[in-house]
Amino acid sequence: MASETTYVVQAFDAGKGGHLKPDPPIVCKTANGALRTAERLALSKLAVVAFSSTGDPEMGDYDDEPMVFFRKGDLPAVFG
Repeated sequence: MASETTYVVQAFDAGKGGHLKPDPPIVCKTANGALRTAERLALSKLAVVAFSSTGDPEMGDYDDEPMVFFRKGDLPAVFG
């Protein structure tokens, strides 16, 4: 069982009815790469979050709570 950390940046734009509309998630190779991507997107997106999750990709078993290391904007409660 090999454990692996995945770094993800999720950006959001305004959707209908004042809700956030997620862009496709961006998977990065490193935490530093995810942080730089999030900072760049934060200049033009309504909300941005960068987080990591550790687990076994073969089993599909990942942490229940992602580790958020960048946030900007009014994000969904799951990233609170």
